[in-house]
Amino acid sequence: MQNLDWQDLRYFAAVARGGSIAAAARELGVNHSTVLRRLDGLERSLGVRLFERLQSGYVMTGAGDTLRGRLGPIEEQIGSAQRAVGGLDAALGGTIRLTTTDTLAHGLLMPHLERFQQLHPAVQLQLVVNNNFLNLTQREADMALRPSNTPPASLVGRKVGTVATALYASHAYLRRAQRAGIGREDWAAHRWVAPDDSLSHLAAAQWLAERVPPAQVALRADSLLAMVDAVRHGMGVAPLLCMLAARERTLVQLAPPDARFHTQLWVLTHRDLRNVARIKALSQFLYEALREDEHILPA
Repeated sequence: MQNLDWQDLRYFAAVARGGSIAAAARELGVNHSTVLRRLDGLERSLGVRLFERLQSGYVMTGAGDTLRGRLGPIEEQIGSAQRAVGGLDAALGGTIRLTTTDTLAHGLLMPHLERFQQLHPAVQLQLVVNNNFLNLTQREADMALRPSNTPPASLVGRKVGTVATALYASHAYLRRAQRAGIGREDWAAHRWVAPDDSLSHLAAAQWLAERVPPAQVALRADSLLAMVDAVRHGMGVAPLLCMLAARERTLVQLAPPDARFHTQLWVLTHRDLRNVARIKALSQFLYEALREDEHILPA
């Protein structure tokens, strides 16, 4: 028994219980050919036929009866272990290490995390604020809430919606620009607060690079949150997340949000963690809560 493939034995047991390939395929959630391939492989490994193939179904041979009798205690032990481990997960306890950007942590996420923690007080949340994708495959984090139009293919999850970006400036800066004879949409003449090279993938950063001379950039930052602060202090015009800039009474939106600047928002995790109960619970909670958030546009 110890030299056999447990997966092959699972398929054998399913056929034995259901009496047919179709019944086993339904139980295991696979197609017929997978069940046949596994069963044929097991019979070749043992050098015996385990079932008689009859029109009425699959009937175990004497060898099949013997194998099923030996397999019973092993099946029960494995099933017991799976139930015990699954029960621990189902309790929704333990730690979830969630990574996100400073903008989302500051402007969006905290009220939703507070609600989740109230619902599941046995879950401990660890928030890792980082503007780069951490390596979930190495468990630097369990989950990610990320704005990205090209999320990593190695992660799985769902698109929640999109976040909008528009051009903003402070009232004080616009008064200075007006005195200098600079028109509101004379982009090349304005002073700018721009994303640095680490954010050059953003559509707004690419738009700015095409229209604004480098000499007109007063400040570059690797944080959209820092850019809001710089614009609030009158350093220039900048493409800012609407969910952050709209809260600042000293800022003026210079043009409606441009759909080209929209960034998709994703709830992501590693494939191996997607069925862990606490991860599933937080993923579903964030997906539903953020879809209803006033700052998130429909996907």
